[in-house]
Amino acid sequence: MSNKVNRRDFLKIMGWGGVGATLAGCDLPTTVTLEEGKEEVVSYLVPEEYVIPGVGVWYASTCQQCPAGCGVHGRVREGRVLKLEGNPESPINAGTLCQMGQSALQAHYNPDRITQPLLRKNGSLAPVSWKEAMEALVHRVGPSAGVAGERIAWFTDSISGHQAVLLDALRKTMGSEDHYVYEAISQGVVRAVSRDMLGEAVPRLRFDKARAILSFGADFLGTWQSPVHNATQYAQFRSPPRGVLIQVEPNMSLTGANADLWVPIRPGTEGVLAMGIASVLANKHRKSLDRLPAGLQERIHGYDMDEVIRITGVSGNHIIKIASWLSERSPSLVLAGATAEGHEQGYEIVSAIMLLNVILGNVGETIESAGDFPFPQLVARSGDSRALLDFARALEEQRYDVVFFRGANPVYAAPKGLDLAGKLKGVGFKVALSMFQDETTLAADLVLPLRSPLEDWGTHVPAYQGTEAVISIQQPLMEPLYPETRGFGDILLSLLKMYQAPGYQDYADYYAYLRAAFTALPSVLKNGAGDEDFWVAALQKGVVKVPVGEGRLTVKVADIEVPQGGGESGLRLIPAARLGMWDGRHANIPWLQEAPDQITKVVWNSWAELHPRTARKLGVKTGDAVRITSPEGTIEANVYVYKGIHPDAIAVPMGQGHEAYGRYAKGRGVNPLKIIKPVTDAKTGELAAVATSVQVARTERKELFVKLGGSESQLGRKIVATVTADVFERTEGGA
Repeated sequence: MSNKVNRRDFLKIMGWGGVGATLAGCDLPTTVTLEEGKEEVVSYLVPEEYVIPGVGVWYASTCQQCPAGCGVHGRVREGRVLKLEGNPESPINAGTLCQMGQSALQAHYNPDRITQPLLRKNGSLAPVSWKEAMEALVHRVGPSAGVAGERIAWFTDSISGHQAVLLDALRKTMGSEDHYVYEAISQGVVRAVSRDMLGEAVPRLRFDKARAILSFGADFLGTWQSPVHNATQYAQFRSPPRGVLIQVEPNMSLTGANADLWVPIRPGTEGVLAMGIASVLANKHRKSLDRLPAGLQERIHGYDMDEVIRITGVSGNHIIKIASWLSERSPSLVLAGATAEGHEQGYEIVSAIMLLNVILGNVGETIESAGDFPFPQLVARSGDSRALLDFARALEEQRYDVVFFRGANPVYAAPKGLDLAGKLKGVGFKVALSMFQDETTLAADLVLPLRSPLEDWGTHVPAYQGTEAVISIQQPLMEPLYPETRGFGDILLSLLKMYQAPGYQDYADYYAYLRAAFTALPSVLKNGAGDEDFWVAALQKGVVKVPVGEGRLTVKVADIEVPQGGGESGLRLIPAARLGMWDGRHANIPWLQEAPDQITKVVWNSWAELHPRTARKLGVKTGDAVRITSPEGTIEANVYVYKGIHPDAIAVPMGQGHEAYGRYAKGRGVNPLKIIKPVTDAKTGELAAVATSVQVARTERKELFVKLGGSESQLGRKIVATVTADVFERTEGGA
C-alpha cells in the first residue's frame, strides 16, 4: 500500500472531520486505511436471480430536481426505472413528492441528453472520446499546464454531501479559491437577516405548531425553501384547531391561492406594512417592545396608520384584522419571501418582517434552532443570486483562465446588462459538466456528459431540514442509458487523481469511495450494526439520521429604517417563480410544460399578468400582446388579466425563453430575468430581482392562450347551494 494517511486526514477525506470527529470518540479503529475502500468493481445493478419479469422492485434514492433534497422510491422493472414516489423514511418529504420530482423520469429519458464528451474544434463543439477529452483537460488544466490555481474557478448550483467534500478537496489541490454557488430562487437576504437577528441562518420553522401564519411573499407551498416538507406541515397546521393563513404579496402565488386572507400590496412597501402591524400590536394589543432599541420602540409607537395605508395600498381594516389574528392566535409565524426581499433595501424590509416574530414571542416557539450538524464538510453550500453578480464582476476583471460549470446556467439567468456571454469569451478554457446543451454548455470549450441523478451515486445534506437532521443517500436506480456518461463524483475523483492528491489514488471509483466513507462513519451512528449491514440498511432506507448538537437562538435587534416606496414611474416587474418551471431548469421536460400553471392554467408558453384596472388603462384584454421595456431591454408576452395582482405590478413567470436546452425548451416564451436591472440589496449584495420598473405598451399581435379551464369568476352564481342545519332537519332529516 503506497498511499498511507493518518487518522485525522482520513476522517477529512471521508467527510467526517471537524465537529463530527467528536462523535467517533475512540471507536474508530486506528487500523482503518484506504484498503477498506478497495473491492472488485462490477456492475452495480446486475439483475439478481430473484428478479421476476413484469414485477417491479422499489429502491430508495434522493430527488435532485430542486435543492430541497426529498427522498424518493423508484420502481424498477426489468432494469428500467418506471415510476417515482416519495420515500416515507425521509423526514424531509415523509412519502410525498411534487410534480417536479415525478418528472425526473422525463429528464432521465430525455432524447436531448448529451451522450458523449464534446470538444470545441474549429469554433464548434464536436463529439470526442473520453480519452481525447481528458487529454484536452490535462493539457489545459493539468498539473503541468502552468495555470495558476487562483486563475481557476467553479460555478455550480447548491452542493452538499460527499460531492462537496470532493469538490473542496479538488479546489484545495488546484489552489482554486473561488467557488460561485448560484440559485436564481434563493433566500439569501432572509438567511442574512436570520443570522444577524436570531444567530442562525436557517432555523427550523414549525408550521405545525403555529395557529396563525403571516407570509410576506413566501410561497412556501410552491417554491420557497422546502415546498414538499412545508406542505406536509401545512396540512397539520390546517388540522383542528384550524390555523389561519394570511398571504401579503403583489402577485398571487400558490400559497396565496390557499390563504384565508390574500392581501395585494404595492411592491417595495412590505416593510412599511410590517411596521404598521407592529404599531397596532404595541398600541392596541399591548405587545411588549422591551427587546427592541429605544429609538425603534418610539418609532413603532408613533407610526402613522394613515401613511401606512397610503403607501402600501392595504386597507386599515385588513391591517387591524391581521394584527388581531396574530395577537389572538398564539403562537404564530411570520415569513418573508422573494417579493419582500427582492428590493434594493430588501435587508431592511425583511428585518422589519422578522421583527414581528420577536414582538409576538415566536422565537423559540414556532422558530427553533436547527442545532449544529456534526459534519461541517457535508453541510450544503447554498446558492444565492449574489454569486451571479460577483462572477460577472470577476469576469470583467479577467481574473480566470479556466472556469468549470455544473448544475447552473448563468448565461440564461443573467440580466442582459451583465453581458455574461460576452465576458465569458475572455475565459481561455471553459468546462461544462452537464446532461444537456443549455446556453452555458454551448459556450463551453469542453463538455463532459453527466449521468442522470437516477443513474448516479451521491450523498446530500439539504440546507433546510425541518424536523430531523439526515444524510440522504442517492443510489443509481438502473444502469446508465448511455455508457459514455459519467457521474459527477467519478469525474471529481478522476481530477483528484490527475492532480495526485494524497489519499484518493486507491479508490477505483466514487462508489468505492462512498463505501469507505460509510465504513469510517462513527459507530455511534450505526446502532451496533456491522459495516455491511449498516450500508445495506442505509441503501434500503435512503437516509441516515444524524444527532445534532444542541443549538440556541439568540435575539439581537438593531435599528431598522424601512424604505417608504413610491417615486418610480411605470409598473414594477415581478419575475414570478412557479412550481414546475422553477428557474428554467425544467423547461426541457414536456410533462411540466404541459402541466397547467397553478394560478393561470396556461401551458407551453409565457404570459404577463395584469390587474383589470391596469389592463383598462392600457387598452388590452387577455390574449393581447404587450411590449415590456426596462432600461435593460424588451420582451413581449401575451396578457393574462385577473385580479390576483396589484395594479402597480406586472408579473411574468420565470422558466421560459431559452435559446437552447433542447427541443421542448428552445424558442418558447420569454425570460423576464433578462430585462431586470442588475442592482443589488444594499446590505447583502443579493440581486434585487423585484426592483425594476418597466413601461408597458400594447402591440398589434394577438394570440389565443392555450390554457385549462375557463373564467375565474363565478359571475354571481353559487357553486354549491346551502341550507341551515335547522331547515335540513325539518325537510330532509327524516327522509
